[in-house]
Amino acid sequence: MDILLTDLSKSFGEKTVLSHLSARFPQGECTGVMGPSGRGKTTLFQILLGLTPPDSGKIEGLDGLRCSAVFQEERLLEGLSALENVAFVLPRGFSREIIGEHLLALGLGGSESLPVRELSGGMRRRVSLARAVLSPSDLLLLDEPFQGLDEATRQKAIKYLLDHRAGRTLLLITHNPADCQDLGCQQLLDLGAQ
Repeated sequence: MDILLTDLSKSFGEKTVLSHLSARFPQGECTGVMGPSGRGKTTLFQILLGLTPPDSGKIEGLDGLRCSAVFQEERLLEGLSALENVAFVLPRGFSREIIGEHLLALGLGGSESLPVRELSGGMRRRVSLARAVLSPSDLLLLDEPFQGLDEATRQKAIKYLLDHRAGRTLLLITHNPADCQDLGCQQLLDLGAQ
């Protein structure tokens, strides 16, 4: 089922970040969400995840959907290893070998046992990406998932996403139009135009 937003608005005090936004996110497709800073991209992400309510408007198609996310800010458990951070969100008994293979595909081989507090920002970003992709979900929300990655690592992360997306609906928040193109986003929602 498609996700449908109708007349969605959100303000923080006197600052309106989303104003009467209507959009459709087709099931199983990739939608890029772009716009200048402060225009509501991350707020939309938080509304879709149920972390903040809209002031008004309607959202259809989320009932029963399992969501996973890469947040713009770090949401890793500092004292756990990369492998343990990924395993933390997975069903009990999930194969650590499979987790290791995913981390290896993202260029993290040899780092999976280190506490994430010892990893670089780009390595931490890739741990977050593996955690979101491996988490059982129908909707994958990515807020600047390639932030802090050099171009070679960015390409590896894009290939990983393309290889493991598995028909999920994907919402990509980015400032980089190349991210949308490289992930094959079928549509673009420009919040700078609202």
